[in-house]
Amino acid sequence: ESIAIPAELPDGTRSVARYVELPGKRRMLRLSDRPPNYASPVNVFNSVITPNDRFFVRYHLSNIPAMEDFNDWSLTIGGDAIAKPVTLRRSDLLDLPSSEVTAICQCAGNRRGYVQPHVAGVQWTEGAMGCALWRGPALRDVLKAAGVAKDAVEVWFQGADRPAVDGTPLFKKSLPIDKAMDPNTIVAMSMNNAPLPLWNGYPARLVVPGWIGAYWMKHLTNLEISTQPLKEFWMQSAYRIPAGKFPVGAVFPTQNTAANEPITEMVVNSIISSPLEGTEVERSGFTVEGLAWDRGNGISRVEVSLDGGQNWQDALLDRPIGPYSYRRFSLRSTSMRPGPLRIVSRAISNSGEKQATQYIANPGGYHNNVPRPIAVTVV
Repeated sequence: ESIAIPAELPDGTRSVARYVELPGKRRMLRLSDRPPNYASPVNVFNSVITPNDRFFVRYHLSNIPAMEDFNDWSLTIGGDAIAKPVTLRRSDLLDLPSSEVTAICQCAGNRRGYVQPHVAGVQWTEGAMGCALWRGPALRDVLKAAGVAKDAVEVWFQGADRPAVDGTPLFKKSLPIDKAMDPNTIVAMSMNNAPLPLWNGYPARLVVPGWIGAYWMKHLTNLEISTQPLKEFWMQSAYRIPAGKFPVGAVFPTQNTAANEPITEMVVNSIISSPLEGTEVERSGFTVEGLAWDRGNGISRVEVSLDGGQNWQDALLDRPIGPYSYRRFSLRSTSMRPGPLRIVSRAISNSGEKQATQYIANPGGYHNNVPRPIAVTVV
């Protein structure tokens, strides 16, 4: 597959961006090696479910564990808001009632590479996301083993990856207790009816439907139930957005300040997966296909423009498979005049939330959901 590397990416990223094959993965777009960050090619988004071997790879730290490091893996539960510390082995988790959810994992910086002027961070294309069927015990059932106190306000967590140099902060995150106890928040041990791939969190990862991927901790090793907010770099400095600028329903009261707040839920968005940028389409007519999604309200409508955003038509929507998954859309064109064409899509959720017409500036380059035109040529 010869998919063009997007022209909008900054020069420093374009010099290293290559389609490569990782162990256990098919062709992925390499954006950095240390830590490993690999985007899914855009044609992967022809399907609502992202195959495991095409699912994006995102790490914050460079020292990545190997499969053999988990031979004696266990999950420890501690903190000041539990009845007793607990250590759970893989078999203990498998003995708990199993839940499943089809949900999108998306990096908050998805499409950061298209932000102008460019901001610091991994210069992601639209490929820092994927949707899978996740299975494992509900996090609340895991926490029950330790006995959660009534005054708990957050669950803190971290995984097995480590920084390459001393002094780099460990990747630690937290969830408000109500989201941690949501029945759809699970400790996934299976992905698309197979064990979690190493690159996607083996042997267990958090799945936090509707919320950005930073909370979906991979290689989970520690949980702490706390009466206090987590005061660590990845909560109080990174992954924060200006207060009140984005349409999200979930607040994180213990981590909010007057100036900014932790980024939590995804915003409504859509992607065109066919035709591909820079390709030729038939003048007799062609089909526009893609996916739309939001934070769990569901998609009510997708509009497609075949003239760069001047006129819009309603696309056909496939039936939804769940509130936290993609919804597929398509539009068949009529006959077209030969020449250049710019195709754009925009989605509207069941709550009335629409894709942004202009990028909402923020230091992290998060939540870029501005419709991105696809240039093709009618022949």
